[in-house]
Amino acid sequence: MAIQSGALRFNSDSGKLEYYNGEDWWQIDNFSADNATGGARGVFAGASNPSLFGGAYNSVNTIDYINIQSTGNAIDFGDLLSTGGFNPTGASSRTRGLYAGGFINPTNVNTIQFLTISSTGNTQDFGDLPYLRQDMAGASNGTRALFAGGSGGNTGGSFNTISYVTIASTGDSVNYGELTNARSALTGMSSSTRGVFAGGGDPDKNVIDYVTISTTGNAVDFGDLNTSTKGSAEGSNSIRGIVAGSFQDPGTLGNQIQYLTLATTGNSIDFGDLTQSVCFSGGCSSPTRMIRGGGNTSTSPSTQTNVIDYVQIMTTGNAIDFGDLQTAKASLSGLSNAHGGL
Repeated sequence: MAIQSGALRFNSDSGKLEYYNGEDWWQIDNFSADNATGGARGVFAGASNPSLFGGAYNSVNTIDYINIQSTGNAIDFGDLLSTGGFNPTGASSRTRGLYAGGFINPTNVNTIQFLTISSTGNTQDFGDLPYLRQDMAGASNGTRALFAGGSGGNTGGSFNTISYVTIASTGDSVNYGELTNARSALTGMSSSTRGVFAGGGDPDKNVIDYVTISTTGNAVDFGDLNTSTKGSAEGSNSIRGIVAGSFQDPGTLGNQIQYLTLATTGNSIDFGDLTQSVCFSGGCSSPTRMIRGGGNTSTSPSTQTNVIDYVQIMTTGNAIDFGDLQTAKASLSGLSNAHGGL
């Protein structure tokens, strides 16, 4: 029997109510992050100072948070576990944030830890990755968190593996599939159905891949960034993904912002410029804003920034100053309770 237009169903994979418009099933979402949590909150965790570029491997375990819809300086949230390190990877639901992997001198770590976004306090143990890894990309649909690619650090090499966890539970991550090629320091963005992974090294790449988060399997080619880059900050609403800032070997930093439409495929488009040229920043987002915080503003000598800036996702143009992190730091990771996957 043919499905009638206007029919409703509950999608057990996404945990969402959907209606049929005569051609496709569309998600119904009347949730407001502002009403449920008191505001869209961005959280930044893990960092290095003075960073890996010619400086000591000095991990910073402090966690900062901001109200994305306002402006102002970041506030102390708590601390990562002692296994926090720098270059961790963030992913989140509306209530819970996860940070996976990272580097603590002299090795990578495989720890996954979690926090409750609407509160403050230190992270707790969630489980483990199946490998020691840093510089991965994260994506999530509120139910699952994906961790893709990454670097072996002192063990060498970049990887194409993707693993996932169920955010509301605890436990070790499980194999999902593979990226189209191995790379680290790539960016991850989410809609409620897709995880999109862009750029990365080494060497620098402009490739964009995507997966359907609720399934498993290998990534599919999406298109290309307009430049080969790694170490960018990222954010998304349900429509657009934003890639901001860059590092290009042998040491060129960029301030460019690019965007792509998550539900389609194709190459990225120029959006505007950040307030500074920067790499290895943290990124987070609400339905309206993408936030970029911290990062390296030079690599020789290594110099970090505490600057936070933002853009309105559905427009184009240059970033605007938001405020400052508690301290200058780089190699941090951001997440929020209101990104495009939720």
